[in-house]
Amino acid sequence: MQTRGQALIRQWKQLRSLGVTAGMDDYERRKLIIFNQLNCISMLAGLMLVFAGLLSNQHLPPLTWYVALAPLLICTLVLWLNQENHYRYARFVYFGLYPLVTCIVYLGKVNVGVGLFFLLYVVTAVFFLQRMVSMVFSFLWSSSCYLLAVVVPREYYFQLSEISYWVYAFNHILALGFIFYALFLIKQEHLRYQYTLMMKSRELHQQNLAIGKQKREIAEKAALLEVQTKELTELNQIKTKLFSVIAHDLKTPMYALRNLFLSMQQAKLSAKEIKEMIPGITNEMNYVTSLMENLLLWARAQMRQETVQPEMLDLHHMIDETVALLRLQADNKKIWLEASLQQPVYCYADREMISLVLRNILSNAIKFTPAHGTIWVSATEHAAVVEIAVQDTGIGMSEEAIAQLFGDYYYTTRGTNSETGTGLGLKLCRDFLEKNGGSIKVNSNPGVGSTFSVILPRYETVEQEQEVQYA
Repeated sequence: MQTRGQALIRQWKQLRSLGVTAGMDDYERRKLIIFNQLNCISMLAGLMLVFAGLLSNQHLPPLTWYVALAPLLICTLVLWLNQENHYRYARFVYFGLYPLVTCIVYLGKVNVGVGLFFLLYVVTAVFFLQRMVSMVFSFLWSSSCYLLAVVVPREYYFQLSEISYWVYAFNHILALGFIFYALFLIKQEHLRYQYTLMMKSRELHQQNLAIGKQKREIAEKAALLEVQTKELTELNQIKTKLFSVIAHDLKTPMYALRNLFLSMQQAKLSAKEIKEMIPGITNEMNYVTSLMENLLLWARAQMRQETVQPEMLDLHHMIDETVALLRLQADNKKIWLEASLQQPVYCYADREMISLVLRNILSNAIKFTPAHGTIWVSATEHAAVVEIAVQDTGIGMSEEAIAQLFGDYYYTTRGTNSETGTGLGLKLCRDFLEKNGGSIKVNSNPGVGSTFSVILPRYETVEQEQEVQYA
């Protein structure tokens, strides 16, 4: 029993799907299924009418049998045309022949109670026909047949209600059932179609969100890639510069020192000659020492392993240490080096980084200050920051030279005693100060001197906390 029921369900689905193709639009596919359903039910209704006529004891006129057989024949033809993909012809047969057949019955003066079917043809034509011309033509055709069949008065020689009232009533109920079922199917289809559109809209919205997210991720990755490319380019430039420095700037003073020791070992130089060479070699070694410190700190920073470890620093003490460390370098050039701090001044920063900043800036001031010049180091407390100023009476700089100090390229010139440099020190100063929430600025006039001002926070800030945490 269950197998027979499943076979009937499969057969019903096959009949509903006659003419459905894979490339058909979803909405048209649904309309075709509903159209097939109505025709299949009409076929069943026609069979029921035939059986009802056969079971009736009354004599029925030929037109009555015509009415009973017409749905069976028309629906069979419509389903066959749909199966052959002749959809327009199928609709033409349905909306053309049905009103005509019904009208012919009434014109033959036979009233079998099928007048309500004209309303069915008008309602379904609006849904199943696509073109407005076809809808209007079907409406006019069905209306004209209705007027000729029902509205125009005539005397019927056969009244089905008088012969078999229950068949007459069944025809009216069948017409109402068809109208209700057609409207129900149309409504259900519209609801399904709206639901489908809503789901597609939701899917499109989700896809747009996903695409937007992917675009943002791609943009972020592109920006990150651009930053990394820029960093790699800068690192490649730094590498090239460092190889040049190591190959030349480090080799020259080391060879000079080695040659001095060899000459001393072989007793080729007198004490006077050695004494005369020592200041020049001392200057070279000062440069080498400063360069080595900068290279090592730069290497640590580039390996991304160095984190900022800020603490409260006594700048009075740190400046005194830096001045003492560079005193010999200043004395060799007969430069007066003075630190004018009358009281302790504190800042919140990393000790090693700020120590390097002070050494580089003070060493540069000595480098570009001629003999008998003066360098002042001072520190001033403000509301939230500390300003360290290194002022000299050196050769000064133009605005163009100041702009190149912290540019993308390594800018360096020789000092007043032909001291060399790499331009790496000031870049390290800027990077380290930015990591500590500080900054650096330069004020200079050619032939007058320069003032390098270092700005550092006095206290711990939220920005520093986050920087230290994620460094």
